Amino acid sequence: MRRNLFLTLALLGSATATGKLQAQQRPNIVIILSDDHAFQTISAYGSKLASTPGIDRIAKEGVRFDKAYVTNSICGPSRATIITGKYSHKNGFRDNDHSVFDGSQNTFVKELQRAGYQTAWIGKWHLESKPEGFTYYRILPGQGQYYNPDFLEMNGKTTRTEGYVTNIIEDEAEKWLSNRDTTQPFCLVIGHKATHRNWIPDTTDMGTLEHRTYPVPATYFDDYSTREAAKQQEMSVIKDMTMAYDLKMLSFDKNIDGTIKRMNAAQRAKFDAVYQPIEAALKAKKLSGKALAEWKYQRYMRDYLATAQALDRNINRTLNYLDAHRLTNNTIVIYMSDQGFYMGEHGWFDKRWMYEESFRTPMVMRYPGVVKPGTVANQMVLNMDIAPTVLEAAQVKAPADMQGQSMLPLLKAPKSKGRDVLYYHYYENTVHAVSPHFGIKTPRYKLIRYYERVDGWELFDLRDDPHELHNLYNDQRYTKKIAELKALLKEQITKYDDQEAMQIAFGK
Repeated sequence: MRRNLFLTLALLGSATATGKLQAQQRPNIVIILSDDHAFQTISAYGSKLASTPGIDRIAKEGVRFDKAYVTNSICGPSRATIITGKYSHKNGFRDNDHSVFDGSQNTFVKELQRAGYQTAWIGKWHLESKPEGFTYYRILPGQGQYYNPDFLEMNGKTTRTEGYVTNIIEDEAEKWLSNRDTTQPFCLVIGHKATHRNWIPDTTDMGTLEHRTYPVPATYFDDYSTREAAKQQEMSVIKDMTMAYDLKMLSFDKNIDGTIKRMNAAQRAKFDAVYQPIEAALKAKKLSGKALAEWKYQRYMRDYLATAQALDRNINRTLNYLDAHRLTNNTIVIYMSDQGFYMGEHGWFDKRWMYEESFRTPMVMRYPGVVKPGTVANQMVLNMDIAPTVLEAAQVKAPADMQGQSMLPLLKAPKSKGRDVLYYHYYENTVHAVSPHFGIKTPRYKLIRYYERVDGWELFDLRDDPHELHNLYNDQRYTKKIAELKALLKEQITKYDDQEAMQIAFGK
């Protein structure tokens, strides 16, 4: 009897140890999510504007997605789509102005937690509700601040931390990793504020790019001659980028941004030492017209890219932490932006449009033992594919109502076809005056339907017009093609059950 008891206890101990081993063998997951980081500024994508060794390292050791897109190009809705694996009309978070994320709905994070994962979100959340399904969170209220930011804790308290937000978020991520239960796999989302407007660099990076002159995009002075919605926007570098808030020329406006006011004495001294001489030189030149337009572009690029330097540096810190703690070989790392961004193309900053610069997003992924280093994926994927991808990797069945599809089959069979069409729907109708719109993209064509602010259609042949300057919708030579694309649009609207779009486009 006693011998049988010892045998039973030994078997139970063995089973427990085996269970812990299996848990540890399931991959850990680190998702690094930036805000408004343009693929055009990442050297892994061939950019000459900046060097991004941290992001490049993930691409070199894993896969670079060259055709990664979003379902709705704006901050909060993109995060809601990533976490739920659903379009905005299904997860309920359509825009930043009126939406609050319903935390009771299912997410890939909740599925992982039920499967025994520790889960954490640190940094920018921007979903206007309390995070649910997380073992731990420490998030920025709203957009957060670049300097000496506040953080919302799990106990409901708000605390301020001295320093630069990108560095602090990485510090907090590493602190959580160091204190986690090492017998369980983990999923950590690191949500960076950078490179969101108004692009204030770390003091370490302030002034480091003043020697650089950046090539003005060929479409910087776009006249929008065939695109009515583009004519009405309010996101022009030339007209709408402010001298004080955006470009740090503070005496142009007495309403100094709160970020500047939050700086301590040393931070403000460095800020003034860099920006006051720039402002003095600008006033001395008395620029106007095209010369001022080009000056604003250079100022924008230098601030944006200097802000991105801290982002990339801290991404590299994450990778170094995984190396130092022997986590690299069993950890998936995904880096992506919440959407693309305009670096002066069409004369713009910001995002929102279904045009390539904002519709497309950077995405790189490292998965040792599964993804061959140096892989380049040319299949079209969406941000809502992240959720089913990480669930498949964790051996968790994706819920039936998730609309994304796992990217792992594409990576295991690189020659597989993937999607042949993408569906997009943008809703916000306030900031920057971008008309709500939806549409589809195929490898060659893009069909867009605008409504509310502007009522009309656009068609682009991406092979002949990659910059999307010439709307072909009223060209009779494309009548047949438009009919084909509208039929395909209807299929996508039906597939994803977007009833509002169906009514607008087809009156049904």
